[in-house]
Parts: sequence; C-alpha cells; structure tokens
Amino acid sequence: MPAPADTHPAGRIRRSESESTQELTMADLAFVVTTVAVFALVALVAKGVAKL
Repeated sequence: MPAPADTHPAGRIRRSESESTQELTMADLAFVVTTVAVFALVALVAKGVAKL
C-alpha cells in the first residue's frame, strides 16, 4: 500500500535554490547588522563610563 502523498518526500513542495540562497543571504545580513549594532552600543556605553 503506497504512502499518502502528503507524507511522501516526492509529494512535498520543494523550494528553489534561489529562494533558499536568498533566505541565507538575508539571515547573514541580519547577523552582520545586529553584530555591528551591538558593538556600536558597547562603544557608546564605554565612552559614557569613561566620562564618569
């Protein structure tokens, strides 16, 4: 008895390579922007503490 179409790997909708690559690129960009923002915040805090 064959498996139902929704559980069979061939029945799943596959994403194209370009969509997957674009998602990874956006995730990388978000990571870099967040990292730069965190370091900028730390630099501002350090500058403020140095003035005390």
